[in-house]
Amino acid sequence: MAEKPQTCTFSHEYLEDFTAKVFVQFGIPQADAQQAALVLSASDLRGIESHGVARLLAYVELLKEGLINPRPNLKILRETPSTAAIDADNGLGLVIGPRANEIAMEKAEAVGSGWVTVSHTNHFGIAGYYPLQALERDLIGWAMTNSSRMVAPLWGAERMLGTNPIAIAFPGDEEPPIVIDLATSAVAFGKIEMADRKQQELPLGWAIDETGVETTSPAAMMEGGALLPVGSNRDRGGHKGYCLSAMVDILTGVLGGANWGPFAPQFVMRHRVAERERTVGKGLGHFFGAMQIAGFMDPAEFKTRIDDWIRTFRATKPAPGSDGVLIPGDPERAAEAERREQGIPLVLPVVEDLRKVARISGVPFEAE
Repeated sequence: MAEKPQTCTFSHEYLEDFTAKVFVQFGIPQADAQQAALVLSASDLRGIESHGVARLLAYVELLKEGLINPRPNLKILRETPSTAAIDADNGLGLVIGPRANEIAMEKAEAVGSGWVTVSHTNHFGIAGYYPLQALERDLIGWAMTNSSRMVAPLWGAERMLGTNPIAIAFPGDEEPPIVIDLATSAVAFGKIEMADRKQQELPLGWAIDETGVETTSPAAMMEGGALLPVGSNRDRGGHKGYCLSAMVDILTGVLGGANWGPFAPQFVMRHRVAERERTVGKGLGHFFGAMQIAGFMDPAEFKTRIDDWIRTFRATKPAPGSDGVLIPGDPERAAEAERREQGIPLVLPVVEDLRKVARISGVPFEAE
């Protein structure tokens, strides 16, 4: 078993400030830079290490190469009272996502529901960030995105789909909200990167190597292999993960006018794979939704019913050797409470990446 990796701890305020200053150095307006930093910080606070500041170097590399537009001009291509299709002008996904989600929420407040597709964009952070914003308005929020091809479809032996996450959140009253945020792959690619950085093996069922055989080696997956869909194979329900991933790809890519499937552009430059000759849209695609609870029942009654649902499931007889049933969002809430007080632990390879970001951007970075 690999030794527990060494870490350095930083306050989330320090990391947010550093991140915002870095984005400003690449021409992103101050308000947008702060918004982008907030999205990354939310990931680190909620314990989703793969999508926080560990991703900053990838954004910096793309900005440095001119592959992300720091000052995009969003264009609404089609619009109805409840829907919009947006061309994001290749803007930073951490800025585009909140803007598009805002439009979906405004439409929901005006006419009952709002649905927004986005093309010509890129990685938007954790999907769960967006429905959390909807909760603040007593809305049920949805978010999903397609992503760079990393996942083999069921019975396939090459990368054809992204990790294609889905997130949705439901507000409670006395109980905390239910927050569902999941990749449609067996695991997010960032967790493969983190396992590689921590020199840890992967569980079986997460990935295959370049020959299509299941592997526990992060390097084997990263060097020509692929992730597996949720369930991994047919006997374990891999067809369900594959179909969920296809659903996200179609809503975000096909319906949104973005690239889909194997044609989605690469996000992490240093993990590029052979480019496809064909393009079928613009950039990556997102899909946001928001719904008024009042369109279905009184919001107060709904929240009370959610509380009852949560308490009923918390009272489930626990499985042997477990602490009992968790409610979706419990682990992230626990992580956030701890990390707001004790700080964000970063493994040393991530710290070294941030030092590289500091050298590229000229923004000082020091351990506290």
